[in-house]
Amino acid sequence: MPKITKIEQQKNENRVSLYVDDEFFMGINKEIVYTLMLKIGQEVEKERLEHIITEEMYLKAKSKALKLLHFSSRTEKEMRERLKKNEYSEETIERVIAFLKEYNFINDSELTKHMVRNKSIGKKYGKKRIKQDLYRKGIDMNLIENTIEEEIDEEKEYENALSLAQKKMKTIKDTDQRKIYEKLGRYLAYRGYEYDLIRKVINRCLK
Repeated sequence: MPKITKIEQQKNENRVSLYVDDEFFMGINKEIVYTLMLKIGQEVEKERLEHIITEEMYLKAKSKALKLLHFSSRTEKEMRERLKKNEYSEETIERVIAFLKEYNFINDSELTKHMVRNKSIGKKYGKKRIKQDLYRKGIDMNLIENTIEEEIDEEKEYENALSLAQKKMKTIKDTDQRKIYEKLGRYLAYRGYEYDLIRKVINRCLK
């Protein structure tokens, strides 16, 4: 029966190369060696060993993913990046993502709705800022734009911008209307509002 003849440290300190009958068999995470108690001289069936290691890596990756979701919701892209950072194989990551989607642990569509509502109602961000924030999280731009169109109407965005501008005006000590205009403009632009809406809001505030 084949034997494990060498377990060699790779350049990455978390991974080792496993040799069976003096031939390279596969590279694995060092933790798997300890979990499965693999050692030099141990007799193995290659197919069974490969299956055991593959399943062990999948279970560990799935556990890691669920632990990440316990602390915070994740987009599909964010989850892929975190698992890749932990050096799980593409095959393992695909299996984990499929599992998470099947049980609705990750759902970019629902997460996008939640985030759009939170950033619009809670933080009073404009559409531009919301788009930027969500795109950075790896959400598809078409999904972002469609969700924003469904969740934020022009009147609501105007009310948010007006509310922010009115509060900001109370903190501005300048009496020069040009300077007030500039400061309000920069503030609302930073919050993610478009120029036409900013101009409309500021003109209302300065009347």
